[in-house]
Amino acid sequence: MSTMSGTEMAKVHSILEFDHCSHWLGITPIEASDGRAVIEMTLRKEMLNGFGIAQGGMLFTFADVAFAMACNEPAGAEDRYTVAQGADVNFLRPGLPDRPLRATAVRRVQQGRSGLYDITVTQQDDDGRELVLLEFRGRSRTVMGAPPIVK
Repeated sequence: MSTMSGTEMAKVHSILEFDHCSHWLGITPIEASDGRAVIEMTLRKEMLNGFGIAQGGMLFTFADVAFAMACNEPAGAEDRYTVAQGADVNFLRPGLPDRPLRATAVRRVQQGRSGLYDITVTQQDDDGRELVLLEFRGRSRTVMGAPPIVK
């Protein structure tokens, strides 16, 4: 579980205040700006598959949180929000337990209500080298109207 409260997380990015999944995952927001986000989390036992490595859906979800942050304004907007329209994911290395993960999301293109983002998930090895675990390319779509927030 996250050591930061939703209110504390919202100081980095408003979308995180009521992002109950991110709270459960234990995500720590590091950076958020227009079109960019960086987050961290540590893989816990309940996030592993039968091989003792990260369950792919956990890595996808982690990358998806960074994607959502990069797609939406850190301060929020009352009249629109941006969601995933699609994503392509490449799993390159296994995620190992008890080691921090880092996801970095960057906007590549924004045209009208559609965007393209690249998200890279890394983890350090025993020698401190950053290894790429996952490359995620997300396609976004901005929806007009207030987001359906569940508090």
